[in-house]
Amino acid sequence: SMVESLGMGLPHNAAIPAVDARRQVLAHLAGRRIVDMVREDLTMDKILTRQAFENAIRTNAAIGGSTNAVVHLIALAKRIGVELSLEDWELGSNVPCLVNLQPSGEYLMEDFYYAGGLPAVLKQLGEQGLLHREALTVNGKTIWDNVRSAPNHDEKVITTFAEPFKPKAGIAVLKGNLAPNGAVIKPSAATAALLKHRGRAVVFENIEELHAKIDDESLDIDEHCIMVLKGAGPKGYPGFAEVGNMPLPKKVLQKGITDMVRISDGRMSGTAYGAVVLHVSPEAAAGGPLAFVQTGDMIELDVEARRLHLDVTDEELARRRAAWQAPEAPKRGYYKLYVEHVLQADQGADLDFLVGSSGAPVPRDSH
Repeated sequence: SMVESLGMGLPHNAAIPAVDARRQVLAHLAGRRIVDMVREDLTMDKILTRQAFENAIRTNAAIGGSTNAVVHLIALAKRIGVELSLEDWELGSNVPCLVNLQPSGEYLMEDFYYAGGLPAVLKQLGEQGLLHREALTVNGKTIWDNVRSAPNHDEKVITTFAEPFKPKAGIAVLKGNLAPNGAVIKPSAATAALLKHRGRAVVFENIEELHAKIDDESLDIDEHCIMVLKGAGPKGYPGFAEVGNMPLPKKVLQKGITDMVRISDGRMSGTAYGAVVLHVSPEAAAGGPLAFVQTGDMIELDVEARRLHLDVTDEELARRRAAWQAPEAPKRGYYKLYVEHVLQADQGADLDFLVGSSGAPVPRDSH
């Protein structure tokens, strides 16, 4: 959906099921079109403009899209040379969620396609003045030319602005002394009562400790606590894998509880559910404040106020920082190169030497 809303995919590319014959037809059309794009000199930088990224941010909110889009779009913008920051994701903060799709809702991706797919959503955004209609797309037409006549076949699946599935569903950017450079949460996938919460931290220093202890009956934890996972960020878990899907403790699940506040510097799957704060920046492995959180500390989450606060004095944080030891740095190979050059999550988690370099001249003739 992000690719299509950026203008980099043909209309309907986002949602055609793999087994639908129209997927093969679209693939064929894409192959033909890319040849024509070469002849027309229609290059990526003419499509991936600031307006295209703003369209994608608002689209992500309207579909209840993944927090992963934050990292990917910032990285892509930096590669192409477009200024895009974590704060820009607030452009979607007041956009309602129009798509009743799992994990936030009821239906499946194939239902979304047969209801009208992404064009039906983009049309509504355009009608509300939330789409840069003039943004160019890969078929040579503007995004508005592509979607202005898009039908909506099922308003149970793709709702309307008049009666949206969920109000104000965009990615929320949190800041505070626990995340000076920001963190993200997907409110549409969280339990509403947990969007403002204060709880006692239960800390796991790494993913291995989490897996080893989460179902231990002696673990001092209940549903009011806040689970904290460290070492899952770009440097702490090189490659920035999706390990932020923290399971709830068995003793909590047995009570019928299905959600708790969880905080980490990692990513998680876009199909996951819960009040999960992700991409805390700077990450623990880089010496961010997350590294200094201890079990028993009180943490405050207030999504409406965009606040993530560790109830520890500045003096105590400074003392913990002075006593902290950075993880041992890798000695060689791509592991070393990656850890030394990867950017933090709020900067797109790309390698710093790739920023602004896409589209550079080829230094030698290929012949």
